[in-house]
Amino acid sequence: MKIMTRLGREVEVNEDYTIDQNWTQYTADEHDRWDRLYARQREILKGRACQEFMDGLDALSLSDGGIPRFDELSEKLMARTGWEIVAVPDLVPDEVFFDHLANRRFPAGNFIRDESQFNYIQEPDVFHDVFGHVPMLVHPIFADYMEAYGKGGLAAAGKGVLPNLARLYWYTVEFGLVKTKDGMRLYGAGIVSSPAESIFALENPSPNRIHFDLERVMCTKYRIDDYQQTYFVIDSFDELLDVTYQPFGPVYERVNGKPPIAVDTILNGDKVHHRGTQSYVMEKKEAQATR
Repeated sequence: MKIMTRLGREVEVNEDYTIDQNWTQYTADEHDRWDRLYARQREILKGRACQEFMDGLDALSLSDGGIPRFDELSEKLMARTGWEIVAVPDLVPDEVFFDHLANRRFPAGNFIRDESQFNYIQEPDVFHDVFGHVPMLVHPIFADYMEAYGKGGLAAAGKGVLPNLARLYWYTVEFGLVKTKDGMRLYGAGIVSSPAESIFALENPSPNRIHFDLERVMCTKYRIDDYQQTYFVIDSFDELLDVTYQPFGPVYERVNGKPPIAVDTILNGDKVHHRGTQSYVMEKKEAQATR
């Protein structure tokens, strides 16, 4: 079947929205762009990303030169955690996404950003998906969490809780922080693939950093257009896996219909690692008001 991507491309896809990566399509400039994105971000993440992420980068040899081949990545992942990478041209429907994760397939965009988008792209491209997400799939516990998340999504069909599941994914897989013996570290793909947010999430006084609580996270709104005003922190990946291995039916019943929590809110029951000043947001509002 054919679909129209958000970038205005008409693409022929399989029923599960996968396509061939078509690795030979990439130009020398695109391979060079990957190399420069990789080198910059690898340097920024030293002392900021968790060791599990850095170990994943090394295990997958993502710096071998140019955009990685998905079939070669899948071979390495399959041997370690049973995961594979499948190419997609754009974001896929929720039910398709959940099915891929539940079957240990990670859908990754097969296109790379233009040079004009070198510092920021809103759509998830191959750099965000592969550099940001795939290294954590080397870690057995996180790999199990991703599968459990997919199965939880399939079980949520018709229950009206997809927004709640989206928030869980956003605040863990995309923008999660973890406490380590060396201090707080990054593991979320949306942060580790962003040069500016890699610094902001850990070092800026503006955002709240609150300890992870499943139902709290599932009810908390998030920002899609700027840095997060709140980040959630886990003690370990075991903690993350444990909460997703519980039956989700009762959880869905408790969160369904609850009013969403604003992005900057701190609740009385929160375990707060850092109470943010929210100065980043306030300064932007003041600057816009004076224009």
